[in-house]
Amino acid sequence: MPLYLIATPIGNKDDIGIRALEILRQTKTIILEERKESTQFLRAHGISGKDYRELNEHSTADDLRDLVKLCEADDTALITDCGTPGFCDPGADLVRLCREKGIPVFSVPGPSSLMGLLSLSSRRIDQFVFRGFLSAESETRAKQWQELKREKRAVVLMDTPYRLEKMMTELCENFGDRTILLTLNLTQSTEQILEGRPEAVKRQIREKKAEFMVLVYSS
Repeated sequence: MPLYLIATPIGNKDDIGIRALEILRQTKTIILEERKESTQFLRAHGISGKDYRELNEHSTADDLRDLVKLCEADDTALITDCGTPGFCDPGADLVRLCREKGIPVFSVPGPSSLMGLLSLSSRRIDQFVFRGFLSAESETRAKQWQELKREKRAVVLMDTPYRLEKMMTELCENFGDRTILLTLNLTQSTEQILEGRPEAVKRQIREKKAEFMVLVYSS
């Protein structure tokens, strides 16, 4: 022990801190979300030969208990495919179990798609609602949009890359009179940052599929 929660780049592989790299090089075990994505990033920084374990939506309670035992035995790092562990991924379950066992948990902050989005706002955002992912089930999703339409504060939304077009259509239908900020593929060569009414933003999008986040400004 302890367990280090290490933020990794959201696009550009060089957006990684010196301390983060030092810990990743020193730790014996690195817990990953998806092996292919993470090991590619690690190899780009000369890190290999670690004891790689996975923690994702398919992990069971037994898997989590095994990971806690590893954290008890030695210093361990937790990374996600991109961004900060525990933010919209299963990392919180491991943190909870480690705390219950008295295992120290430390954050090694760095890249965050949420902070990147907010920093690009042309308006001061003193408060906002992080709604995150809407349901993939149509009826539930429709109800969630009806709830969001009553929200007067700024709202942050995100979804999987292949739902970009669907999200933009829904924004036009539900927030057509509000201004939005859309970030696409932040820090990558295909990055786009668009601001305006949903219909105008939708016409400027170059990709049909992209990593994205949306900030709907307050009404």
